[in-house]
Amino acid sequence: MEWLRAWMLPPQGSEFAKEIDFVYMGIFWLSVVLFFGIVIPMSYFAWRYRFVPGRVTPHQTHNTTLEVLWSVLPLLLCVGLFFWGLVGYLKYIVAPGEAMEIQVTAQKWQWAFEYPDGTRSLNEVHVPVNKPVRFVMTSVDVLHDFYVPDMRVKMDVIPNRYTQIWFTPTVTGEKVSTCAEYCGKGHSDMRAKVFVDTQADYDKWMATGGTEYTQYPPEEWGKIQWERKGCQTCHNIDGTRSKGPSWKGIFGKMEKLNNGSTVLVDENYLRESMLQPNAKVVDGFEAIMPTFQGLLRQNEMDGLIAFIKSLQ
Repeated sequence: MEWLRAWMLPPQGSEFAKEIDFVYMGIFWLSVVLFFGIVIPMSYFAWRYRFVPGRVTPHQTHNTTLEVLWSVLPLLLCVGLFFWGLVGYLKYIVAPGEAMEIQVTAQKWQWAFEYPDGTRSLNEVHVPVNKPVRFVMTSVDVLHDFYVPDMRVKMDVIPNRYTQIWFTPTVTGEKVSTCAEYCGKGHSDMRAKVFVDTQADYDKWMATGGTEYTQYPPEEWGKIQWERKGCQTCHNIDGTRSKGPSWKGIFGKMEKLNNGSTVLVDENYLRESMLQPNAKVVDGFEAIMPTFQGLLRQNEMDGLIAFIKSLQ
């Protein structure tokens, strides 16, 4: 029945996914057996002993053995399912000592990841295949929920507290994580990519950030970053107002700031706004943009600037 599992559930991307799916399918088939074992006799008895005018109602009695069985057997099933789930929970809640630890910070509406060596990334995380990884997570604003369907891991991310998940990825490739707790207007855009790399690819990415940017012209690479880094949540490119200034036609313009002064929107101003967003806030907007210091590599900043310059 592997086809049924594959139809009902996402692909298995971790060791833990196999155990989760085994429990799920076990409960599913148990439910199927109990459904037919209860509903079919119940339907028959409802028809067999339906009301018929003139029929003599048989003397009502009880069967002690039957009553004990239908009380004790469900209890034993529930206790068995409880301990079956408890075993999996105990394995899941405590990460192995050799697991690589990644710090995860949730914020409307983006995910920030920090690796053991201090490397940081935004809305994408790279992990090596066949090695356990532990995510230690917190939120700086509201309740979020980090969910990776292929890995079968899901955990609330809570302000002023730390929660954790761990898994051992077994399949290389790109996976998707989402926020599974409604957190505001940009909730549906709060997604991150989980890249499971070979050890060589992982080491290369950690050293250089990868070579993907070389495959695109600067402005196209910038547009990709606008989408990946969550810039589109606050900055439209069609000239309409959002939580932040629109990028359309902004380059080369004199912009009025909330302190009454003006500034020329050039490369230096754009770079400063990415790294120190509250240094110069455009008039009419709130200082709500988080800093991207350490989250943007030079090629990503160059691409974003080229993309903004192209929006004339």
